[in-house]
Amino acid sequence: MKNSLKEKAVSFLKLVATGEVREAYHRYIDPNFRHHNPFFRGDADSLMHAMEENSIKNPHKILDVKRVIEDGNIVAVHSHVKQKQDDLGGAVVHIFRFQNDLIVELWDVGQAIPENSPNENGVF
Repeated sequence: MKNSLKEKAVSFLKLVATGEVREAYHRYIDPNFRHHNPFFRGDADSLMHAMEENSIKNPHKILDVKRVIEDGNIVAVHSHVKQKQDDLGGAVVHIFRFQNDLIVELWDVGQAIPENSPNENGVF
């Protein structure tokens, strides 16, 4: 049975978080992939190398997926990401656009989790 786009998006993020960046790209990234992270060039290789560098610096990264939303060929994944186990981490949303079951476009936005927030609901 074919994996849903939601499953593919989550699998991609989990592979990246565990340091299997090239495997994630091999399985899920379309040759025409582009992204919108403002800190790197918009091509696949630039982001892949940045993800690999981050994985080397943070080999025990934690990705805790909170919710996944699929609407047509768009998937949004809301996660708690911690670079190190004792970090508060951040709330991150990855938005994927798929074409022919592969990721062709990616947006990511995040916010650091503050130590002392007045919001009793938390970020999740």
